[in-house]
Amino acid sequence: MFLYVYVDILNFFTPGVVEDILAGRVFEFDLSQTFSTTALALVAVPILMIVLSVTLPARSNRIANLIVASLYVPVTAFNALGESWLFFYGLGIALEVILLALILRYAWTWPHTAPSATTAPRPNRESVRAQRT
Repeated sequence: MFLYVYVDILNFFTPGVVEDILAGRVFEFDLSQTFSTTALALVAVPILMIVLSVTLPARSNRIANLIVASLYVPVTAFNALGESWLFFYGLGIALEVILLALILRYAWTWPHTAPSATTAPRPNRESVRAQRT
């Protein structure tokens, strides 16, 4: 989430970006209510995922993370198109894709249900032997 925001904020320091925004253009798009609403929706999804990751049950959480992270990989890669500052955007995009890959990996390997707080862990053999002696 923070990478998306910081890359966008730091992009304002790229020569010509603020002038283009003031002229009503962002990348190749006209600055409009539709563009701004779409941009807001794209940034709102990662914010919502933070809340959903804490509130959803394990199975729903797993599915939501798999779907959203899979959809955001191409969205993130799209941001590199037409950019002249490839080192800056390349690093930002590489970090974002690495984090999305980690989200996918962790979501894929998550347990299907959360362990119960009342379930006692099973004792291992050493602890059982120590109790007998």
